[in-house]
Amino acid sequence: MKKIAAIDIGSNAVRMLICYIIPSGKKYIFQKNSYLRLPIRLGEDSFKDGIISKSKIHKLSDAILSFKYIMNVHDVEYYQIYATSALRESKNSKEVILEIKKTTGLKINLISGLKEAKIISKGNSLEKLQFNRSFLYVDVGGGSTEYSILRRGEEKKSKSFKIGTVRLLNNLVDDKLFIDIKYWLGTYLDDQDKIKLFATGGNINKIQSMTGSKIGKPISYLSLKDLYNNLTKYSYQERMVKFGLNPDRADVIIPALKIFITTMESVGSNKLFVPKVGLVDGMINEIFHENNGNKLNS
Repeated sequence: MKKIAAIDIGSNAVRMLICYIIPSGKKYIFQKNSYLRLPIRLGEDSFKDGIISKSKIHKLSDAILSFKYIMNVHDVEYYQIYATSALRESKNSKEVILEIKKTTGLKINLISGLKEAKIISKGNSLEKLQFNRSFLYVDVGGGSTEYSILRRGEEKKSKSFKIGTVRLLNNLVDDKLFIDIKYWLGTYLDDQDKIKLFATGGNINKIQSMTGSKIGKPISYLSLKDLYNNLTKYSYQERMVKFGLNPDRADVIIPALKIFITTMESVGSNKLFVPKVGLVDGMINEIFHENNGNKLNS
């Protein structure tokens, strides 16, 4: 069985997903084999200083090199590396990409926010759902938030906004952007739509666990509000101790909750579903079906 790998260089973390490609009749199944996440936080440099620092470049290089070794052990045949807002907006992105290529031999591709939103939507099954519903898909990252809408079976609409958890933590988001999000959502959705809201991102699975919502069941609006109000009572250190949060989760979870809550309020939804997919899932789908991955050790 073939294996393919997808690497997402995000603003908060770098992720790698390796999948088996299993034939099943006339179709293929993508079975997850290995997943690794490293919290490097390129966005701390990019959004505040406009460039990625030497220390972050070295960390990223080490991370990608370690991923290469893991891919070799797994006999991965094809891979793809996509970088999103943090590297995309950095003034020295070309230098970073060349350094990674020199150190690891692996190629990084910068993608636009719109392409990011469209790839994320490939990782879910909205097109398989009822045509009498409207579906909103939101992915909250460190540097940006991507939205995709499928309204009554019509063509998907996607958009990326420069609102992310790392940006919010560093007070780098204009409040007007929240108004822009509400306006864009209102352009393609109306009060008569029966909206089903899906959420992904590095924080939502932890949020689901903390609200006590069962896997496969939606998270209620009140549960999110209660969790947000509870977490904001405590300091960063207290959140790690009291809620068992990792250091790289204890700070970004609050701005993530703010974005999810604002989205629900903007479309009048009181339920949030968690399909457990993201950019790397969409990348796996794209690498296989569009055959645009890079051959490892070619």
